[in-house]
Amino acid sequence: MRILLVSTAFSGLTQRFFTELNDAGHDVSVELHLGDEARLLEGVELFHPELILCPFLTRRIPATIYQRYTCLIVHPGIKGDRGPSSLDWAIQEGVPEWGVTLLAADAEMDAGPIWASRTFPMRAATKSSLFNREVTQAAVECLWEAMSYIQAPSFRPEPLDYGNPSVTGRLRPAMKQSDRAIDWQQHGSAEIVSRIRAADGSPGVLDQVCGQPFYLFNAHADDQFIGKPGSIVAIAEQAICRATIDGAVWIGHLKPKQADGKGIKLPAAMALGDLLQAPRQGMARWFATGVKRLTIDHLKPGRQYPLQEIWYELEGDVAFLHFTCHNGGMSTDQCRLLLKVYRYLAGLSVKAIVLMGGEDFWSNGIHLNHIEAAQNPADESWLNINAIDDLVRQIIQTPDKLTIVAVAGNAGAGGAILALAADLVWVRDGVVFNPHYRNMGGLYGSEYWTYLLPRRVGAEAAERLSTACIPLSARKAWQLGMVDQVLDSSHALFVAQVKHLVRHRLENDALLREELGAKAGRRCRDEAEKPLAAYRQAELAQMFENFYGSGDYHEARKAFVFKQAAKDTPLAIASHRQAEAQAQMVWQQPPRSVSPDRSRNAGALQNS
Repeated sequence: MRILLVSTAFSGLTQRFFTELNDAGHDVSVELHLGDEARLLEGVELFHPELILCPFLTRRIPATIYQRYTCLIVHPGIKGDRGPSSLDWAIQEGVPEWGVTLLAADAEMDAGPIWASRTFPMRAATKSSLFNREVTQAAVECLWEAMSYIQAPSFRPEPLDYGNPSVTGRLRPAMKQSDRAIDWQQHGSAEIVSRIRAADGSPGVLDQVCGQPFYLFNAHADDQFIGKPGSIVAIAEQAICRATIDGAVWIGHLKPKQADGKGIKLPAAMALGDLLQAPRQGMARWFATGVKRLTIDHLKPGRQYPLQEIWYELEGDVAFLHFTCHNGGMSTDQCRLLLKVYRYLAGLSVKAIVLMGGEDFWSNGIHLNHIEAAQNPADESWLNINAIDDLVRQIIQTPDKLTIVAVAGNAGAGGAILALAADLVWVRDGVVFNPHYRNMGGLYGSEYWTYLLPRRVGAEAAERLSTACIPLSARKAWQLGMVDQVLDSSHALFVAQVKHLVRHRLENDALLREELGAKAGRRCRDEAEKPLAAYRQAELAQMFENFYGSGDYHEARKAFVFKQAAKDTPLAIASHRQAEAQAQMVWQQPPRSVSPDRSRNAGALQNS
């Protein structure tokens, strides 16, 4: 079937639909709805779909489209729920159950006939986490139910009828900052956390911190600290802890409110900068209490504070290493800390190290927000890529431990390649990989991808994956040999399966010694054929040109960090526009070459 995905952005849910439908053999293309209805209609006419699906849409579909084509829209709410802030209200009001509805486009937003619906128990989590997990899975289930009706002549979608007892939703207005506002003198920790979670990752809750307006993100309750409600009482790992009327709340990230909208979301203490050291004025300085600056011992097992992003657990002969970096971005400091903890675990008498990553995002590679906020983004890019390269090299060169990657959340760019550094890669069904970099202004990429990706999928497939710039499902990655095993789609069952499988592999000491011996032999042969340092130097020579010789990466990074809308649908996902683009192309500028001087500098600067 010819299926067109119409979406505001090529979001995680849109990518999931794209991979699911492609895996099933459908002819799928994407047209971004960027506000130009004439351009949208042109795209529809070019593809002439049998079905239009809208996984993530913030604009209306014109009647000229939904009156001519079957057009189904994903709404993240229960039957009858309507409005643009569906999930926000559900989280902030603490409803026990929520859902997803797949409905036909209609003149009234979210009021069309219902094709499918699913409900799920609400988890104590942020809006983005719930959307990435429960909402996405429910939407996929609705998708396949609806697909079964497409060829059924007797099927009739269910009209929206508020007289039907099963229709319990209602029309809700767009949630405003006044609805989200925190009253530190009245709201307890649970209420504050629910308000911040309902706005995370967009738009955040606007509040005053150190006398300046900031949007708050990434909140967790804590009962270890007390103080004047609203005041900062502790700092740990760049997170700030603010007292409430019944305890305290850790806030991991802040984004300054700026007139030009150019605020950057950063770890809270980093975003505040000198404001944390600003002396109090007048009588306030006589009554001020000091802010506790807490040091986390990352070499100690367990999570010591709610906002601790890197920690490990020991279970018998197995070390489980967690790194729940916010939105999957890994800064220079985070990569260095992760390397420190990994090296410590490699020195213990464990038999296996399992890299768990984060549940919502396994890793998305270098941290573009940190880089954009740096005094010299090119230099910070260079430091960040070398820091993650150091981590990848250490994992590759772990001779006496079985290394396993357990990918529960989506992985992109350098994070997708980082996952390939281990001996075994186990993936949760439903994960989406983006094992490429070039969407970021033609970024070449590093993390030893020119070694790791071809050794798993072959040179031809590696070239295709790195240049096609399209997402890959967990099942497709397994078929290509990129991953070793696809486990259950449930996060809880996935973790249980990982722990069972690793224990089972360690039961036979003789087999484990044989596997480790074979690994050491392969590494020696590979190193003799081409040293790891040679792969790294060649990759970094290209990255040096990206960082210092061209502005394309820096422009693309800015667009990503400041959430600038795309100017058009990327050709890689818009098959219906590829012929049009080729016809208009007169000539293509060849890729820039790296000058000998810059290549030598790259080799000298690399931290290998």
